[in-house]
Amino acid sequence: MKKRFNVTGLCLPDRHYMADISERLEEMKTYVDEGDYFTVNRARQYGKTTTLNALKRRLKAEYTVFLISFEGIEEEVFSDTGSFCVRLAGLLHDTLEFGEVSGIPEDIREELYQRSVGDSQEMNFRILTNLLIRICRQAGKPVVLMVDEVDQAGNYQVFTTFLGVLRDMYLKRDTRPAFQSVILAGVYDIKNLKEKIRPEKEGVSDSPWNIAADFEVDMSLSVKGIMHMLETYEDDYHTGMAVREMAQMIYDYTSGYPFLVSRICKLVDEVIAADGEFAGKSAAWTKEGILAALRKVLVEQNPLFESLMGKVGSYPELERMLYTLLFVGKDIPFNTDNQAVMVASMFGFVKNTDGNVAISNRIFEMRLYNRFLSVEEMRESDIYRASIYDKNQFVIGGHLNMRLVMEKFVEHFHELYGDCEEKFIEESGRKLFLLYLRPIINGFGNYYVESRTRSMGRTDVIVDYRGERYIIEMKIWRGKEYHSRGEKQIARYLEDYRQKTGYMLSFCFNKNKKTGVYERVVGDKMVIEAVV
Repeated sequence: MKKRFNVTGLCLPDRHYMADISERLEEMKTYVDEGDYFTVNRARQYGKTTTLNALKRRLKAEYTVFLISFEGIEEEVFSDTGSFCVRLAGLLHDTLEFGEVSGIPEDIREELYQRSVGDSQEMNFRILTNLLIRICRQAGKPVVLMVDEVDQAGNYQVFTTFLGVLRDMYLKRDTRPAFQSVILAGVYDIKNLKEKIRPEKEGVSDSPWNIAADFEVDMSLSVKGIMHMLETYEDDYHTGMAVREMAQMIYDYTSGYPFLVSRICKLVDEVIAADGEFAGKSAAWTKEGILAALRKVLVEQNPLFESLMGKVGSYPELERMLYTLLFVGKDIPFNTDNQAVMVASMFGFVKNTDGNVAISNRIFEMRLYNRFLSVEEMRESDIYRASIYDKNQFVIGGHLNMRLVMEKFVEHFHELYGDCEEKFIEESGRKLFLLYLRPIINGFGNYYVESRTRSMGRTDVIVDYRGERYIIEMKIWRGKEYHSRGEKQIARYLEDYRQKTGYMLSFCFNKNKKTGVYERVVGDKMVIEAVV
């Protein structure tokens, strides 16, 4: 069976192309070796299940590992203690029945089975705890318990009691048998689950999971890890791709978000390679092929993006924060006491960059930009209508005339917004340019905003159109000295991107300003500036 790129469920080494996560597994094994109990709480489709299964394989030589999951468990199981304990006994027994765990005495195996099919009225946490202690005492190796999809149990008090059982075993492990390590995996932090269960009890801030070690392992895929996946693929298909360049490009757009990495690779392999424009895998595994896959990712619906947009729509405070971050360029401190920041971080939409909130990756950022701009398009704003009217004149011979785009934007902006107040321009100018640009490149190009510059008084937009790149610096005019520094900054930026020509869009509030488009030579670079 040929391997494939997988984006649905568990990835298996003999069936799927997988990134190298060996360094991550070694870090996690250190937690286990040191006897830590911890939670792997990461966003949807972040490779948690695949990682747990890989960690189990890594640990099996030294540990007896029970890997169970709460996924698909019916609600009734969490309605009372007996039902929960019966099902847990069943989950543990299943790992023995299907040969996933060995080294457990037959009498324990039989009791797990009898308890799993017995009357729930005759089962309780006392009996369950004694069973767990016996497993830990009589197993041939130290025992590790992994529980995946704990979010399924998160709303139920019986799960909190189970955490209390694990905590009690942990605290008494110097004198009584206990698990070497317990690993819980889900989206939510266990402390947050506690708050959901008992919001009515004021003063209850402690969690039975306060014994857990802080889990600091980076779960994103590295460039090196992505390269391993592509090298394995290249061994099978010999496309001649520039493996390092392709891995770096994929990482640049995804920041190593596992689902997004695999999705781009799967699209290139199965869709782009079959497209008439590329005609084969060798032509698809290029910069142009990656960009074509990216355009498809940005318009498709999948559970990850549905979750992203659903949360934005459900949390008005989160929506306002993201809008401010994207369009106003205002620094937002990364403070998880802020509900919007906590929610966005928990679901993987944002990350902590130098103490400030940043969108997790370019693809999320582009989807969010498209989401907010689409709302404006639905309202048929004047600048959007102008772009629709103009768009056919900007592409000649397959090349985008960015200078003409800038000239027409200046013309429309002066006509439509020339009399607007400074505050409006400062907060909306960047959005209006992106709103004008989007219909022009739609279908053949994409753009992203360089996050490191968004809150520095300027916003650098990188446009990729049919394999050509355009660097546009949007900034607020703060005087001649500041402007001169801006020209030097974009010249350095062009050097980083190996470009000879760049563009500046200056929003100037000087009443004596001279609007229009001008060419300036900065060193060996040509800077085309539009002033509005």
